[in-house]
Amino acid sequence: MKSPLILGIESSCDDTSAAVIQGNTILSNIISSQKVHQKYGGVVPELASRAHQQNIVPVIQAALQDAKVKQNELNAIAFTIGPGLLGSLLVGASFAKSLSMSLDIPLISVNHMQAHIFAHFIQDANPSPPDFPFLCLTVSGGHTQIVLVKDYDDLQVIGETRDDAAGEAFDKIGKLLGLPYPAGPQIDRLAQQGNPEKFHFTKPKVDKYDYSFSGLKTGVMNFLNRQIQKDADFVEKNLADLCASIQHTITDICLEKLFLAAKDLNIRNLALAGGVSANSDLRNKLKSKELENYKVYIPKFEYTTDNAAMIAMVGKIKFEQNDFAQLNAKSQARFKL
Repeated sequence: MKSPLILGIESSCDDTSAAVIQGNTILSNIISSQKVHQKYGGVVPELASRAHQQNIVPVIQAALQDAKVKQNELNAIAFTIGPGLLGSLLVGASFAKSLSMSLDIPLISVNHMQAHIFAHFIQDANPSPPDFPFLCLTVSGGHTQIVLVKDYDDLQVIGETRDDAAGEAFDKIGKLLGLPYPAGPQIDRLAQQGNPEKFHFTKPKVDKYDYSFSGLKTGVMNFLNRQIQKDADFVEKNLADLCASIQHTITDICLEKLFLAAKDLNIRNLALAGGVSANSDLRNKLKSKELENYKVYIPKFEYTTDNAAMIAMVGKIKFEQNDFAQLNAKSQARFKL
């Protein structure tokens, strides 16, 4: 018997994405990114939801064509129910519900953060998926959390940010440095040419496994203001070193908590997920933990940012568990694991 064909739809923020999965194999994964937000220095929710409305039909058509699958061959529709921007979520949810009803096939609601974690189980994401239990550090523009994953349906958030997320810190600090949005990739690129030990910034003291990045942002801002008063060209002269030092600080903060949790809970399987997991310094530092007999899992780049392949993956898991959603399922901007 063939594995079910499941269409995944992702529209939680500013990327409209659709993917088709069969078993753990991704047959297509189409992503349409919105560039309209760059001039505003961040995602504008109203513009994002309008762009989703324009993009969703062609993106889904492209995903079906790439997968060589017809609508009537689909066995279920999986969609992101939250967390995310409510207007954006509603576009994906409304389309998923309409298509599910017209084809008379099951509807599956997916938590966006759970999807980031289970992207590791896509066939070509890793040479082999993580063994349970494992700890997953999920870092993105909107979230930074450590999740204890004991099974597909047994996940516990043991640490999370109390204010800004790591990706948000990269973008906000990047703006202070005069870098375009999104600043994370720019900082990573410039940091390759800089000295990460040139400037030192205070790390926040937060209990247990929780995070805080707002104080770091303020600390960098005050530091830059003091230096610019002495030399108006300070940022331009030291841009690479500033990027390297800031990146070093943020990635250290992220991983120190993860390593503390791993030691306390005696867990040797460590995974990375979310858009910021594309950061080279974060990846390299985590990979170095393999020298201490930890198993490290980092998915392919295409499965780290917001994408529908990860939504389809969770859809496949839930399909096997007969865990279906009703047509009155409500999208939720805040939606905990």
